Amino acid sequence: MNNKDYCATLDQVEHIALEAGRRILDVYDQEFDVSDKEDGSPLTEADNAANKIIVKELSALTPDIPVLTEESEFVPYEKRKDWNEFWLVDPLDGTKEFIKRNGEFTVNIALIAGGKPVLGVVYVPVTGVCYKACAGKGACRLDGKSGKVELKVRTFGGDRPIVVASRSHASEALQRYLSRLGEHDIVSMGSSLKFCLVAQGSADIYPRLGPTSEWDIAAAHCIVEAAGGKITDTKGQALQYNKPDLLNPKFLVSGAGDYDWLQYLDPSDSD
Repeated sequence: MNNKDYCATLDQVEHIALEAGRRILDVYDQEFDVSDKEDGSPLTEADNAANKIIVKELSALTPDIPVLTEESEFVPYEKRKDWNEFWLVDPLDGTKEFIKRNGEFTVNIALIAGGKPVLGVVYVPVTGVCYKACAGKGACRLDGKSGKVELKVRTFGGDRPIVVASRSHASEALQRYLSRLGEHDIVSMGSSLKFCLVAQGSADIYPRLGPTSEWDIAAAHCIVEAAGGKITDTKGQALQYNKPDLLNPKFLVSGAGDYDWLQYLDPSDSD
């Protein structure tokens, strides 16, 4: 498929994300059990319910494109390495926020082609807000009040930056970065909504200096770039997908312009 073909599936992928969101809310509105995965991260019935519907619907939509999700069975790199295109999914990003019932969790669906996200949908079940984008076609935000709003990052003017930070994953590395940054305002947020704040021009920088996996960020990565922003590792290089190790390097998400956000990194926090 070319970019035009990728974009042709965007509305259908949005509908799949909304259906997964409804399954999540069915669990959210009642008592639920929490178990631990092998890595110690939490898992709920909502994760599994959303995963099941997304895999089923994506497989029906594009039978020839494999689907890789956080809740998938392990797929070794020897099998994945020949995937030029694949769906990359976090069926419930922000499980800790889901358990806290603060509403800051999302459904993330991305299409990866040539090692880059070319389509992304981030849906927020509690608010009904949906962010979506396709490479080369821009990004937008949809909700029941404002309708469709085109997303555009802002350009930092050099004054007091607005920084997005993780609500559940504060780190010493982040504190070092903020200390070197100087005066700033901070917004704490869960899940991939941190990316979306940058994409919609509500924040200047999101430094992620702790561990994440490819499925955590792929959909929102597409949205930020389509809105005019950028995501780089701590050396200023673009992130790649479908690596042998699906863990991401440390990275910075920022708006438009050439401001050097890397200058505030402590040397010990550079990969």
